Amino acid sequence: MLHNLTEMKITSLKIVLIASLLAIVSCKKEAQRAVLKSASAKITHAKGFDIVEEKGNKKLIIKSAYQNATEDATYPLSKKIPSTALANTKLNTIQIPVKNIVVTSTTHIPMVELLQSENAIVGFPHGQYVSSERTRKLLDAGKIAEIGKENSLNTEILLDLQPELVVGFSVTSPDKSLTTLQKAGINVIYNGDWLEETPLGKAEWIKFFGVLFDKEKQADSIFKAIETNYVNAKKTALLGLQKPTVLSGAIMSKDIWNLPAGESFVAQFLKDANLTYLWKDTKGKGSLSLSFESVFDKGANADIWIAPGYFTSKKQLLESNALYAKFKAFQDDNIYTPTTKKGKSGGVLYYELATTRPDLVLKDLIKITNPALLPDYELVFFEKMK
Repeated sequence: MLHNLTEMKITSLKIVLIASLLAIVSCKKEAQRAVLKSASAKITHAKGFDIVEEKGNKKLIIKSAYQNATEDATYPLSKKIPSTALANTKLNTIQIPVKNIVVTSTTHIPMVELLQSENAIVGFPHGQYVSSERTRKLLDAGKIAEIGKENSLNTEILLDLQPELVVGFSVTSPDKSLTTLQKAGINVIYNGDWLEETPLGKAEWIKFFGVLFDKEKQADSIFKAIETNYVNAKKTALLGLQKPTVLSGAIMSKDIWNLPAGESFVAQFLKDANLTYLWKDTKGKGSLSLSFESVFDKGANADIWIAPGYFTSKKQLLESNALYAKFKAFQDDNIYTPTTKKGKSGGVLYYELATTRPDLVLKDLIKITNPALLPDYELVFFEKMK
């Protein structure tokens, strides 16, 4: 009997100890999460990356490298010079500030320029599309190497350049040329700004470059100014007495009309501009693929037509499909496009700069649809289609 009682006491004690240990482990995990959450609080809109600092060690975490990516990629950041290049590569450690870098999208360049770090760029694909003036000068002077095309980088040139870091992007899986560079010991980070679901989420990726160039304070300050301008413009839009109906997109191929889905960042722009986007209640964060008939049924009487595909003139629209002339916005001369505002080299400014300056995109939309709200503002990205 006493033996049984002793065994029961021992068993009970074990259970209590195990429960206590589990509670301690759970508390530690919660504490770690709290630390990470606190450290990540500086990223307020973007969902694709975090900057985490724990016990004096800073890390850059990429959570959305490309569509359907299942794992986070973590990059320790260090101001200390690594003992060997090999050890640095194995750890994925990035020495900051990065002094020579390859970027691969025109949307990266305005962010780098705002941080006054364009002189660190040593390679770029398809440089003829770059409009940003300071980087354009570096390209024309031969200080930035041509490294092929965005989806087909020249690995031989990149290996000769030996950049400290390549900032790439991919749509649905790791890029083969970038994987080759990684195997050769060159650090690669995927920039997923294009996957963000909100305009401010995209713009906040300037903090991604801020931490790489060791200019976090500057990046925070720049983004805060953009965020404030955006919020103020949104408040201004609410003063509008009218909420014009909006049509978007056009047929570019195979008789399919592509226009923004109701949960896309473009639809968010239109919502924040206090407009009535006719497809605002549709699902999806990308594009809708619709027939001409369905778009005409819903959008024939839309007040304004924003961004009709890649068309640059009303004449082009009619040459593509004479039925475009039946839309009220066409008849009233209320079509606005970003495709006609280009840099000196022919690159469309909207595709290069809009990600970084959503506040200006929003102001453009307000000026187009309720011009009295911004009497002294001049359009930056859009202009009336002629």
